[in-house]
Amino acid sequence: MLNLLVLTILFSTPLVLAAMGGYTSERGGVINIGLEGMMLMAACVGALASARYGPVGELVGGILAATVMSLLHWLMTQVYHIDHVISGMALNAVAAGGTNFLYLKLGDPAHGSGLPHLPITFFCISAIVVPFAIWIYSRHTRGGLRLLAVGSDPDKARLMGIQPVRVRFFGLLCTGVLTGLAGVELVAYTGVFTDNMTSGRGYIALAALILGGWRPVPALIACVAFGFFSALRLQLQGTPLFGAQLPSQLWAALPYLVTIIALAGLIGRNRTPAGLGKP
Repeated sequence: MLNLLVLTILFSTPLVLAAMGGYTSERGGVINIGLEGMMLMAACVGALASARYGPVGELVGGILAATVMSLLHWLMTQVYHIDHVISGMALNAVAAGGTNFLYLKLGDPAHGSGLPHLPITFFCISAIVVPFAIWIYSRHTRGGLRLLAVGSDPDKARLMGIQPVRVRFFGLLCTGVLTGLAGVELVAYTGVFTDNMTSGRGYIALAALILGGWRPVPALIACVAFGFFSALRLQLQGTPLFGAQLPSQLWAALPYLVTIIALAGLIGRNRTPAGLGKP
């Protein structure tokens, strides 16, 4: 049980951080399916920086990489008015191919594994603190209320003198920082960068945000639930269930099956921010 608890925390941490990054985008009205690509780019650049500059370089490099990706999403959706979903898909595609190329060309074989990194507890504590900090910020500060106003109705926000483009810029800036932390945590946990190491975590984080009704604390709970099923998969893999030996592929698909079932059960019940995807 203790091992299951530890694994749940470890698997939940990047999901929570990425989901909170999605919150600061989507509550401002920007659809963001590019969380996956931001995390992956952060993991790649963080691993490259770690081999040369140590743990601090890893953290700074990962956050900067994800922030650049996030601000590109802001530029494409808010300045050039490209469809939000297409922009997010483009970011994911660039990250999938770009990280493979970058690490093959710039990676140091001498640091193929065991990269220096910050303590995992740093990321775990961040994953606990950030959702509550965002909840306080969004409900009790001027900047947070403006974010909610823009995400609810950008036209009315303009009438009140709020600039949605500016608010969304700072929202996506926060998205870059948080997805950067999530990507760096993956490298810190494994000690190595591998191709496509995010393995759909960005999409699961977005699903958790939706299941949480675009609210920080319920999204945190949803991320912990997904982390629990990921940990349960490792604990039960290879163990006969009701006398039958289930294939390893079924256990590997368990977190994703739970995501689909949960979304199918709650689709239409959560109230989507009214300004989501609107200019």
